[in-house]
Amino acid sequence: MNRLALNRVLSRPSYSFSLSRLYTSAMSDKEDLISVDYEIFGRVQGVFFRKYTQAEGKKLGLVGWVQNTEAGTVQGQLQGPSSKIKQMQEWLKTTGSPKSQIIKAEFKNERKIEGLDHTNFKIVRP
Repeated sequence: MNRLALNRVLSRPSYSFSLSRLYTSAMSDKEDLISVDYEIFGRVQGVFFRKYTQAEGKKLGLVGWVQNTEAGTVQGQLQGPSSKIKQMQEWLKTTGSPKSQIIKAEFKNERKIEGLDHTNFKIVRP
């Protein structure tokens, strides 16, 4: 997919979901909301990793952020139902963007949360 096509896909109105519905659904199913920080190592900059991460997070109904680091990694935070967080962690460890080469993924500070700290999934630029 070329850059223009990718931007068109990613700029369409997001997969529709309501944060209150996400929260209510998670709570009614007795599924914990969790927050986790992550850092991805390898060839993850200059390969649209952030855009694909944002798109995958939105697809799963997660909120949070993603950014490049000066060290050449990508880092961020995920929040949402635990089952969706686990799916996203697996995606970050094994899939990423088509041209990325993931060496390792670290997840830290995983904790249960009462509510979401973010309203969407954003790309943070320096």
